[in-house]
Amino acid sequence: MTLKKYTTEEIGKMREEYLLPSTMTYFTEPLSIVRGEMQYVYDDAGRKYLDAFSAVVTISVGHCHPDIVPKVVEQVRTLQHMTTLYYHPVIVTYAKRLADIMPGDLKVSFFVNSGCEANELSAILAKNHTGAQEFLALRHSFHGRTLMAMSLTGQSLWRHSLPYVFGVSHIPAGYCYRCPYGISYPACDLACARQAEEVIRYSTSGRIAGFIAEPIQGFGGVICPPKEYFGVVAEIVRRYGGLFISDEVQTGFGRTGGAMWGIEHWGVVPDIIAMAKGIGNGAPLGAVTTTRAIADSMRGKVHFNTYGGNPVSMTQGLGVIEVIEKYGYPRNAREMGDRLVAGFRGLQERHPLIGEVRGMGLMLGIELVRDRKTKEPAARETLRIMDLCKERGLLVGKGAMAGNVVRIKPPLCIDAADADFIIATLDECLGIVERGGEAAPQ
Repeated sequence: MTLKKYTTEEIGKMREEYLLPSTMTYFTEPLSIVRGEMQYVYDDAGRKYLDAFSAVVTISVGHCHPDIVPKVVEQVRTLQHMTTLYYHPVIVTYAKRLADIMPGDLKVSFFVNSGCEANELSAILAKNHTGAQEFLALRHSFHGRTLMAMSLTGQSLWRHSLPYVFGVSHIPAGYCYRCPYGISYPACDLACARQAEEVIRYSTSGRIAGFIAEPIQGFGGVICPPKEYFGVVAEIVRRYGGLFISDEVQTGFGRTGGAMWGIEHWGVVPDIIAMAKGIGNGAPLGAVTTTRAIADSMRGKVHFNTYGGNPVSMTQGLGVIEVIEKYGYPRNAREMGDRLVAGFRGLQERHPLIGEVRGMGLMLGIELVRDRKTKEPAARETLRIMDLCKERGLLVGKGAMAGNVVRIKPPLCIDAADADFIIATLDECLGIVERGGEAAPQ
C-alpha cells in the first residue's frame, strides 16, 4: 500500500473530522513534518528545520540515527512482537545494559510504552513496598495523562475531566524566580523543600508511600531547583517511610549534560527511576528501574504489559545506549548547553523580554516577561516568537503554567553551528517582538 500524500490543509480537515478535538498542535499555521535526519526535520515542501524541541524532548540521539535504524530494521525482519510470557534474548540484554548505567543499587526493570505508564507502575511499587498509600508531588510538575499520573501532576491545565486518585499532596517546587514565599536563595534556608515535612504532618496520615519529582520540570517551564533541594526533601520523605521516585522521562539519558540521569546533579540516589521519551529515541518505550528489595514487593502478584519489552522497542533502546556511549553525547550536551546558556545570557542583557535563563545541558528554558519588575508573563509574545522561529527554520517549544517559557531541548547530537543558529534566531525574533511585531492570538 502506498500512503497517499495529503496537503497540510487536507490533514487539518481530517484531524478535525477523525481525531479527538483535544489533539493539540503548535503554531498559528500548523506544520506538516514528513522526514527526519539527526537534529533536522523536513516539511512536506522540503524545507529544513533544526528541531530544537526534539519532538517534545523525545528524540535524544537524533532522528533516524544511522547507527540504530539498520538494527531495528533487521529486528523487524526477524521478530516484530513477543510478549514476556515467552523468552526472547533482547529484553534481558537490554535490561542488563540498563542496570549497568544506573546509580546505586538500581538494577531490576519492567518495560512499558510511555512515561505515564512508568509513573503509574512506580506508584504501585511504592505502595506495595511501603504498605502506605499517600504521595507527595511538586507544584508545576507534569507526570502524564493517566489517572494516577494526572493526580500527581501539579498544574491545573493538565488536571481535568476525571476524579483523581486520593492521597496526593503537592509541595512547592524550587522555583526561585517566582518564590511563593517572596524570599531569596540561599537566605531562604530552602523553605520550599522543608515544606515537605509540614505537608506530611498536617495533610497526610503521617506515613507516606513516596515522593515523585522531575529533577528539572519540563512542561512546568524548565524549573531547576537549588543544589540542596532534593537532598532536603529526600531526607524528610525517607524519615516518614516514603520512597524517592525520580521521573526521568525528560531529564534522563544524558540530556542534562555530563551525567546519565538528571537527579545525579543533586547528589541523590533515588529508590525508583521512571523513564520514557529519550530512552527509545522515538520508539514507544518506557521503563521503571528499582532495587531488588523494592522489586520483590511484586513477587506473587500478576503484572503484565502486552507490548512492554517487545523485541523492536528493546532493540531501539539498546541502540540508544550504545550510541550515547560511542559518541559521548552527555559530554556534548554539557558543552553545547554551556554554549547556549552563555549566548542566552548575552541576549538577556539586550532583550528586556527575557526574565530568566535556566536549566542544564540541553534542557534549557527562557522565561519571557513583559516587565522584569512585575514579572508579568509574556504568553502572547512567546507564541509569536515560536511562529517567527519556525519561519526561520527553527522549532522550539513552550512551557510553564502561563505558557511563557521558551523551551530549548534539541537532540544531543547538535554542534556549535546549531547552537549559534539557535542563539542568532532567537536574537532576531526577540527584537521583532520587542519592536512591536504583532503578537500571535491567544
